[in-house]
Amino acid sequence: MIPVTKPFLPPIEDYKKYLDDIWSRNWLTNMGPLASKLEMTLKDYLSVNHLLYVTNGTVALQLAIKALELNGEIITTPFSFVATTSSIVWEGCMPKFVDIDPHTLNIDPSKIEAAIGPDTSAILATHVYGNPCDVEAIDKIAKKHNLKVIYDGAHAFGVKVNGKSIFEYGDISTCSLHATKLYHSAEGGLVITKDSELLKKIAHMRNFGISGYSSFSDLGLNGKNSELHAAMGLVNFDWLERIISRRLEITERYAENLKNIKAKVPVWHKNSNQNGAYLVYVLESEDLLLKIKSTLDSFEIFTRRYFYPSLSSSLPYLSPVDMEITDDIARRVLCLPLYYELTNDEVDWICRLILRSQNN
Repeated sequence: MIPVTKPFLPPIEDYKKYLDDIWSRNWLTNMGPLASKLEMTLKDYLSVNHLLYVTNGTVALQLAIKALELNGEIITTPFSFVATTSSIVWEGCMPKFVDIDPHTLNIDPSKIEAAIGPDTSAILATHVYGNPCDVEAIDKIAKKHNLKVIYDGAHAFGVKVNGKSIFEYGDISTCSLHATKLYHSAEGGLVITKDSELLKKIAHMRNFGISGYSSFSDLGLNGKNSELHAAMGLVNFDWLERIISRRLEITERYAENLKNIKAKVPVWHKNSNQNGAYLVYVLESEDLLLKIKSTLDSFEIFTRRYFYPSLSSSLPYLSPVDMEITDDIARRVLCLPLYYELTNDEVDWICRLILRSQNN
């Protein structure tokens, strides 16, 4: 069986060394020394001004919306994981969907201004599959209309634009360190901002709004993460460059093998690097997608229609909205297996089955 993804697990002996330290300190949560060390390690690696380690990527989004005191409508993409939209609704705001660019699969900046109304307070855009949005265009629109910008960078760990971290763009950027991500701490998320006062506010909010021994500064929640998760993040950090390198090798092998596939890949931001987060093809038709998927399923090779159906048409707590491009792309997108332990022989086998299925 070949899954679409498989969490990377480091040598257990390396993880146990951290467990021994945790046991000796008897400090399990509440931002212990390992969680604090992970924050500093990632802050340095990503070259960002301020970074907070939180429970998960969804909590990161919720904290971002709450910290910016957003209300009314938030312009967002219908082509993302559900947490992007559900976080908006959860925080009492209303998502306003804008269709995507058919080439990059990110929110189309040329359509954002038409969606701005008197109740619009922000733009929440996703770097889909780690591919950076047109951050310059979005920033220009936001400044023109006095809007806040949040970037959902769940897939974008390690990506840079114009030589600097993608997380340095927007008022706040978030990231997921979930087990399925290329770099993970089993569960976890990041909140990144250039604003030191905003960081201080979110740090309080992450810990129930507590600002002192017996004082509160903000409405908060429990967004802290544990020493056990931080330990996983620290061990995996030692493998990070090898993980990214191997995933990019696999991506190149797929590309070479599937030169004749009836499909396209997302057009990547021209001033950015790839991180190997996902292996995505937009098939020529949904019928071809279903044909290929069925063939691979029969050999217990599992793919994922990520993201299908589009958020604009599938959420029971929102009225459906027609998004012509998103709806079309969502029906034709297929993610192929990609993880550190996937072998070259397995990649070659997957590709042979895909081409055989396509040509039959």
